[in-house]
Amino acid sequence: MASGFDSALGFTARRGPLAVLVKVVVYGLLVVVFAGPLLALMIGAFTKVNDPTTLVSGGGFTLDNFTRAFDRGVLGYLANSFIVVGGGLLLQIAVSVSASYSLARKTFPLMKLVFLLVLSTMMLPEEVLAIPLSLVLSEVNLTGTLLGMIIPVGAWAFSILVMTEFMKEIPVELEEAARLDGAGDLRVFWSVVLPLCRPALGVVGIFGFTMIWDQYLLPLLVATDAQQFTLPLALRTLRSDEQVGIGVLLAAALLALLPSVLAFIAMQRQFMRGLTSGAVKG
Repeated sequence: MASGFDSALGFTARRGPLAVLVKVVVYGLLVVVFAGPLLALMIGAFTKVNDPTTLVSGGGFTLDNFTRAFDRGVLGYLANSFIVVGGGLLLQIAVSVSASYSLARKTFPLMKLVFLLVLSTMMLPEEVLAIPLSLVLSEVNLTGTLLGMIIPVGAWAFSILVMTEFMKEIPVELEEAARLDGAGDLRVFWSVVLPLCRPALGVVGIFGFTMIWDQYLLPLLVATDAQQFTLPLALRTLRSDEQVGIGVLLAAALLALLPSVLAFIAMQRQFMRGLTSGAVKG
């Protein structure tokens, strides 16, 4: 395992004090670069920090940062984020599996064109869609509501692509056997295809959760009052408030980070199965 990791970093299997020293230095730099910000975030959230330049050498352990963050309404922002990500993810998965089943198993006119149009939406930056989306949401009276943050994330080309390619790998013979037993399209989809898509659902679930949870521009366009802010958007407000210390901001940032980490831990088994499902054939 170590030799494989060394090869991935471009190291050869050389021995000796100099080679060991180089590896230790490189590995140490990697730990500092990747784990350093997370460590600083956790230390700053649980210590009394007055100066950002002395983040690691702050005061003793305290929960005062979280208490002050709660007083600033962080729990309400967190609840808004959970409502948006819960509703948006359920809608996104429902749309993705339905569209993917049609693209993978059905034949209809201009099917390839439809799939191409779906994929083309992945190439459009959010900034390009911001003004048209804002106008549409305003026309249907969804601005100033959490529903206006949920519906736009209900369809995501990445999820449709992953589910479509996974469903294409499911043997058609399984569906034919179910139809011989009298099952219709809905029963075949629900009882045969969907249970076999659990690994892909794990991938779609984690990426979809992260995508929706990290949304900043969409809540900025939809929210008309601070009470409708999600936590990522509220972090900007806390940062611009001069009365909020760096410790309170780091505590809120830690709360914004934890759900994504917990979601990955909860679904990592299905996630890894989904990533490696097509790696081995036969």
